[in-house]
Formats: sequence, C-alpha cells, structure tokens
Amino acid sequence: FLNESGHTFTYLAFAADHAGIKTALNASGSASVYACRAWIRFNGTGTVSILGSGNVSSLTDLGTGNYRVNFTNAMPDANFSTVTSSVAGGGYGDKGPYTYGESTGSVIVFTYNSSGALVDNNNVKAAILR
Repeated sequence: FLNESGHTFTYLAFAADHAGIKTALNASGSASVYACRAWIRFNGTGTVSILGSGNVSSLTDLGTGNYRVNFTNAMPDANFSTVTSSVAGGGYGDKGPYTYGESTGSVIVFTYNSSGALVDNNNVKAAILR
C-alpha cells in the first residue's frame, strides 16, 4: 500500500507453521510455533519494580505477594498460558509463583511461603504464551 508520505509498504503474513519462521527460530517438526505474547521480570519487594519486560505496560502491587501484570497490547482472549518462576528463597521459603485472574488486559501473579502465607519475592518472572 502507499502511505500519506508516498512510501510503498508490503505486508507479509505467515502461518505459525511456515517453514521460514521455523528455520529462523531453529524449530523443526510439524507442530506449529506459538509466540511469547508478553513477559516480565520484576522485584516484588518494597516498592515493586519492573526489571525487564515485553508488552507489559505496568505492574500493580495488590498487597503482600500479590501483583497484577498489565499488558500494553491486549491478548485476543483470556485463554493463554502463563509460565512463572522465581529465585528460590526470594520470598523466604516461597512457593510458586502462581497465577489467576487471567483477562485480555492482565494476569495476577502471587507467591506464598510453606506456611501458606503470601510473601513478597525479589525476583519473579512470567511469560505469557498464546
């Protein structure tokens, strides 16, 4: 198409199982390739802070050990999968992190200790796949 500045642009669309995409990602086989749609690494202690992220607009502290990850661009639906991890001992005997409250605009991540109490964690990671 021709934009208002007179430049011509071409859009290319490829299926998730396109051979060129698989080659670029070093993926083989007949299964489709699905992308990480958002990711975050954050410090959940004290004043929470994002250490690195992609497609994350902000992080909301919902209280001890409870955080909302807000997406810059919404997911197509809430049927995504979230993979989470944290540094062992970051929450002093922490478990998880785990997620709930999936929506097109955010997901809630929480960590708790071996006694079942929510605890802050200083190194939490999450990747959203869809």
